[in-house]
Amino acid sequence: MVLSTQILVTLKVHEILRTALQSGVPRVECSLDLDRTLTHVEVASEGWIWQGRSFPYLETCNERTIYYWDDGAFQPVSRYTMSLIKLVSTHWGPPTFEIDGVKMLPTAQTSPYADAERKVALIQPRGKVILDTCGGLGYFAAWCLKGLAKQVLSYEKNPDVMWLRELNPWSPKAGEVLSLTLGDIVERIRLLPNDSVDAILHDPPRFGIAGELYSQVFYDQLARVLRRKGMLFHYTGTPNKLTSGRDVPNEVAKRLRKAGFVAELSGDGVLAVKS
Repeated sequence: MVLSTQILVTLKVHEILRTALQSGVPRVECSLDLDRTLTHVEVASEGWIWQGRSFPYLETCNERTIYYWDDGAFQPVSRYTMSLIKLVSTHWGPPTFEIDGVKMLPTAQTSPYADAERKVALIQPRGKVILDTCGGLGYFAAWCLKGLAKQVLSYEKNPDVMWLRELNPWSPKAGEVLSLTLGDIVERIRLLPNDSVDAILHDPPRFGIAGELYSQVFYDQLARVLRRKGMLFHYTGTPNKLTSGRDVPNEVAKRLRKAGFVAELSGDGVLAVKS
């Protein structure tokens, strides 16, 4: 039998199944897609049953790990090529991801999915052609689609992150409106025509990992492809100046102004308009 969707197991799900087994409950409701939907699972001593197939209980289940069903066994949703790339569960449901242990999306105060909703709203996506420079798990793109963007041009340079997207039920699929390209935006942006997008979402890794995405040269390219009066939201995070010795948000705003933007700090980023 072919499964209708990928099974994803977290510690929360594992504990629900184990508790039901210990209590003698034959059937429980839980989520096998990171809280997008609920489904019913039959519980037995030799394993649990879903869609007519039996699956084993995990011998070890880590709190921050997500497991997927692959070739007859549950495996962590992680890969190591040049870096360790890992999908990480959150109590919100929508996951974040890590590169070499560094969390790429905020999760402490809000869901990374809800956080993306707030930021996308700043650039008012309805009817616009939007450049999504660093696609990641695609949460920006998802809210652009929900906000009725005309077109979303999304780029992601890491093939392992693209693989995470394939397994993550919260990541949008490419289609008529969403174009998803495997490639480095630093190089690919030079292929985009002048004044070809209405808005930009720029959510790069931290400065120490990807300094080229904070450079004056790159900001000049953002200004070139953005139409006049077009909006840009640039996520910077809120690094501590006392420990890092740098004021990244204000450095970003200064460079954006030099590139031709009117830029102001906004929450954990910079909101700018091309003048």
